[in-house]
Amino acid sequence: MRAIVFHAHGGPEQLGLAELPDPVAGPGQVVVRVHACALNRLDLWVRSGLPGSRLPLPHVLGSDIAGVVESLGPGVDAGWLGRPVLVNPGLSCGTCAMCLAGWDNLCPRYRILGETAPGGYAERVLVPAANLIGKPDALDMITAAAAPLTFLTAWQMLTVRAQVGPGQLVLIHAVGSGVGVAGLQIARLHGARVIALASSDAKLARARELGAEFTVRSDAPDWEQQVRALAPVGKRGVDVVFEHTGMATWEASLRLARRGGTIVTCGASSGHAAVTDLRQVFFRQLQLLGSTMGSKAHLHRIAELLARGELRPVVDRCFPLAEAGQAQRYLDRREQFGKVVLTVGADT
Repeated sequence: MRAIVFHAHGGPEQLGLAELPDPVAGPGQVVVRVHACALNRLDLWVRSGLPGSRLPLPHVLGSDIAGVVESLGPGVDAGWLGRPVLVNPGLSCGTCAMCLAGWDNLCPRYRILGETAPGGYAERVLVPAANLIGKPDALDMITAAAAPLTFLTAWQMLTVRAQVGPGQLVLIHAVGSGVGVAGLQIARLHGARVIALASSDAKLARARELGAEFTVRSDAPDWEQQVRALAPVGKRGVDVVFEHTGMATWEASLRLARRGGTIVTCGASSGHAAVTDLRQVFFRQLQLLGSTMGSKAHLHRIAELLARGELRPVVDRCFPLAEAGQAQRYLDRREQFGKVVLTVGADT
């Protein structure tokens, strides 16, 4: 099969086409013929080299996959053969206490496709049958590939960790990112009011189309003061801060949260060495919540909402598989609103 691989960590120039052996499904596994694979910033970090990572090379990136089940291993329900599917990116053992409790993303053996397991920058991918979700008929393959990782991440952040509810005020950083677009929609679905931050007027206009009530340019020197000047914020602050930018915004996020408010974070794209004034935390009784991915069960619920049109992935731009390096350069420029997707099958 054709695949995009890298043999050494570095820039996007390390990515290249290769011919790899076709995967063979073992017990409980399936081979999915990939039609589309969406990019995430995780791809850029893995390619560049994560601290402490000892990744076997060459490696195939890609966490967000949509395709058709091509072959089945022993013990897999024959009804999956030939079905269009989404693939849950999280891999877990399925038998430990955390997996059985519905917290498979806290499994000691948890991995993510494209990060520490071969991913979807390829014509075929090997995955456990437990990771399959039937593709909603309302979504084509490209749009379906734009859903799994970011919607799963944002769902856990807002519904499980922060427990967002009607009337709450949610501040979303970098709303034009994949997880930002998902977070905006999930917050609105649960009745929250959203303040969206982004670095361009075009992105803010798109955010308003998706339901953001207030928008502020994040590249303005006084963006924090502009948020504070909004009538619902004032001296009170916001109920929930949806964080994934890290060092550049962390201290402001702490200040903007109301007394007893919540900051929930899934990443640190601007740097992880953020400063926390502990007086802000204990005196104002803030909740600082970490979040990574989400339970496999949550993606089933998300798929139902996608099928009904209550949530919808936003695709900014597509590239063919062979142009994965160019796609990553585009993503790294942070110009997109929504997801960047690789088309793999000729019929996509």
